[in-house]
Amino acid sequence: MQTWYKDYTGQIETYLNGFFQANVAWKPLYDAMRYSLLGGGKRIRPVLALEFCRISGGDPNRALPFAAAVEMIHTYSLCHDDLPAMDDDDLRRGRPTCHVEYGEAMAILAGDALQSAAFRAVLAADLPEDARCRAGLILARHAGEDGMVAGQVLDLEGETRPLTEIELGQVHLLKTAALIQAACTMGVVAGGGSEAQVTAASRFARALGTAFQIRDDILDCVGDEAMLGKAIGSDAASGKTTFVTLYGLARAELMLREQTDAAKAALVGAFDDTDRLLWLADWLLGREY
Repeated sequence: MQTWYKDYTGQIETYLNGFFQANVAWKPLYDAMRYSLLGGGKRIRPVLALEFCRISGGDPNRALPFAAAVEMIHTYSLCHDDLPAMDDDDLRRGRPTCHVEYGEAMAILAGDALQSAAFRAVLAADLPEDARCRAGLILARHAGEDGMVAGQVLDLEGETRPLTEIELGQVHLLKTAALIQAACTMGVVAGGGSEAQVTAASRFARALGTAFQIRDDILDCVGDEAMLGKAIGSDAASGKTTFVTLYGLARAELMLREQTDAAKAALVGAFDDTDRLLWLADWLLGREY
């Protein structure tokens, strides 16, 4: 992994560790929030927020509240997705999921609180008011009823019947790509970038998010459980439509490369310094976890 990525993740971990530390009467809630938020992971979304801020002419440190906000939304979604009423997963990143560790009620509340904390972080950021307002709107649109949550609803529907090619694409543009899109475009906003750069970041994120999901589907078939930190084969066992079940492994691998190339192409002409993002797209293409 490249040094810049390690530097970003180190900054992100330090920043996230500063949240929810107060010794309050509702500390069990804080403990559950921290358990989920600080449980590891690649930190792809906050890294993207910082890097898009940088290549848009801004200081990545000032984008840390936006980066943290996206990661809080992502974490809340995992707390809820893992619940028995949803995916019913016992492991996340190699350790018990939030509801297994703290109980279902606390996992629900931890997710609820992380969602509101995300918008608090955006609104309290040391950035111009118009940037804070625009970033909050971007996050709400991509995380809510027309974004990530909508994708989760469609994904649940897909557990009851096979999905078509168009339906599967829509599920993952909403469920997976939308929050990556929020991270990238919020980074441009934090950096004071142009509208053309916002558009390019959005196109990059949609393709990268699709590639990310295709790789997830492939890893669910051929991945290593120890590296993934969760069981594999659950999609096939549940009869769920994935890129692999719909197209086969070979075609899914080809689509993964096509979407990665599309993500990289979206950056051309909009940003001058894209080497880091090009490396990141290729790294995600071959990731093992």
